[in-house]
Amino acid sequence: MTNLLVGLNDPQREAVTTIDGPVLTLAGPGSGKTRALTHRIAYLIQECGIAPWNILAVTFTNKAAKEMRNRLLTMLSENQVYYVSVGTFHSLCARWLRREIEVLGYYDTNFVIYDTNEQQTIVKKALREMDLDEKRWRPNAMHRVISNAKNEMITPDKLPVRTYQEEIAARVYEQYQKLMQQNNAMDFDDLLLITHLLFQSQPEVLAKYREQYQYVMVDEFQDTNMVQYQLVQMLAGKHGNIFSVGDIDQGIYSWRGADYRNVLNFQKDYPTHKLIRLSQNYRSTDTIVNAAKHIISKNTQRIENELFTERGLGHKIKQVEKYDAEEEADYVVSEVRRLNDEENIPAGDVAVMYRTNAQSRLLEEAFIRQSMPYLLLRGIKFYERKEIKDLLAYLRVLHNPADSLSLSRIINVPARGIGAKTISKLDRWAFSQNLSPLKAILRLGVELNLQNHPFSTRSKRVLTGFGQLLDRLFVAKENLSLPDFFDFLVARSNYKEFTKDGSEEGEERWENLLELRRSMTSFGPTSAVEVLGEFLENVALVADADMLTEENSATALLTLHTAKGLEFPVVFIVGMEDGLFPHSRSAEDSERMEEERRLAYVGVTRAKDRLYLTRAFRRQRGYSGFYEPSEASRFLSDLPPELVDGGRRSPRKSSTISRPKNKSTRWGSTKKSATPTKTTVSYKIGEKVTHAKFGKGTVISTKIDRGEEYVQVAFEGQGIKTLAVSFAKLERS
Repeated sequence: MTNLLVGLNDPQREAVTTIDGPVLTLAGPGSGKTRALTHRIAYLIQECGIAPWNILAVTFTNKAAKEMRNRLLTMLSENQVYYVSVGTFHSLCARWLRREIEVLGYYDTNFVIYDTNEQQTIVKKALREMDLDEKRWRPNAMHRVISNAKNEMITPDKLPVRTYQEEIAARVYEQYQKLMQQNNAMDFDDLLLITHLLFQSQPEVLAKYREQYQYVMVDEFQDTNMVQYQLVQMLAGKHGNIFSVGDIDQGIYSWRGADYRNVLNFQKDYPTHKLIRLSQNYRSTDTIVNAAKHIISKNTQRIENELFTERGLGHKIKQVEKYDAEEEADYVVSEVRRLNDEENIPAGDVAVMYRTNAQSRLLEEAFIRQSMPYLLLRGIKFYERKEIKDLLAYLRVLHNPADSLSLSRIINVPARGIGAKTISKLDRWAFSQNLSPLKAILRLGVELNLQNHPFSTRSKRVLTGFGQLLDRLFVAKENLSLPDFFDFLVARSNYKEFTKDGSEEGEERWENLLELRRSMTSFGPTSAVEVLGEFLENVALVADADMLTEENSATALLTLHTAKGLEFPVVFIVGMEDGLFPHSRSAEDSERMEEERRLAYVGVTRAKDRLYLTRAFRRQRGYSGFYEPSEASRFLSDLPPELVDGGRRSPRKSSTISRPKNKSTRWGSTKKSATPTKTTVSYKIGEKVTHAKFGKGTVISTKIDRGEEYVQVAFEGQGIKTLAVSFAKLERS
């Protein structure tokens, strides 16, 4: 037996030595697929005499490609490894296009690749050139249409046009592509699509690469989209030696355009394929493997792969229920510390995983409170996310009007037509007048006949409008509690509408903002002006804390999507509640629910030795400041009692949930309305009113402050609330 086969199990050896024809390898988590792939490449070169340049190996991340090359260097010479084509779809397509693209006639070989921000800039330019309003035709939404079309290999002239909206999208797509070509630029989707168009329109180019790549191997086949799948088919079209490695049970990226059904399509398109199952898990204990199998077995869209391990039973799964999310976070950090202190398990061996990014806030704050290091893995810390920084910039300006850096961040967010030239003029004029930029803006609005300013009529109008917005916000912070002021701010600034752009990413950004709002409820009903400084100081201490000494000493915090491809000795999965995980967006969609179940499968199989599944008995949700009872995730009920420490526990039930102390419970309507210009009150003291959240109440005071009417209402059983009339939707009883 060749040394390349020593140490491989029977299915792995079969995968390595099956050389000719189409092969589908089902590789369960922790089953050694990377080892099988690299040994197969080495086997082709050393034992079968295949030239390295005749081999193509496609991965999905640069990290995976680098790992594959490093492993190959332990089996082959450096020269041999150099000539094997190993890389991601995007890197390989870019390489081919550099050589061949000039034959298409509309790109040069020195094209640039635009990142996401630059792509957004091109979309906005296309909208401006077509005289389309960005507020109506959202750049994010337009870019999403373009990206989805490219993933489905749909060019602008082929985009379906059945409605006015679709007609506009097709025109924007066409203009976007014209601008990209004028700049000799491509986006990430173009790298794939234009390579496909190149191969399709230039048969001699395709023939050259088909002849070169006699053996094509693709990792993570369940993560391919349609254009990637067809590229693979094209390249393997002559020799038919295509080796795909995939696992439908780990297909969790549909929101990126990936289609796990390509694994099923492979079986249909290559009916003579050989099916190999890598079923032995080398990562996890028998308890963890069996838990994962019970969770995934409920899915119908899968190919059975009976996962097993020889690592022994190991520790039972720890299923933990805490009273609320704050207590859950504190428990996780305390348990990480206990594992380190009592069982000598380094904090760096532990990962805490969650379904949504917003869940990281309470965890981060708990780690900071307990002086434990953490690493937010391949992500952005909660207070460093763009939407959070934007809202905090508004709050900082309203707390400290001299903060010109925060002002520069928000002056045109959301877009108000205040461009870079206007901002530059503002800075110079403010300096000449010995004013801060904000005071200069306010002066424009107050001194209506001011002559010595450098602005055009339009620029003055938009700057004055921005000043009026801030002026109203200054007043509102004196009249509203901090959470209520948040409601007022996101509505008046149109930031809610700006964030909720109809995409799943937009919904996640809005969810992060709601998490920021929930963090404000602990400051009670006191007016925002009295507590805003304290709130911003607390945030600054969290955001500026230098938590890490070295990466290996810190506990990893990451989303379940980010966890794909990683492993940890100890894993906590928090928020195991229906509506959170599985997510509420999946409730009425069987396809989405199956993906949620696959996501749970991926999360569980990241654990090597110990697995904790935690949930909160009650949690703050949505717009409400109330705590609502949570139902245990259906995934918990999939686990047999013998796998759980103490057996599976039924979710605790309670007929009443106590309101938390010092928690604001109001979430006013944020429906967009015209700017109020009231001069007289519309409610009288003693008048009976009804509010959708707080029920019946009595008006006890009312006033007009700079065009906005505020009322104080004593609600039955809810206390006194100060409300902005234009947002409260009060009904007279």
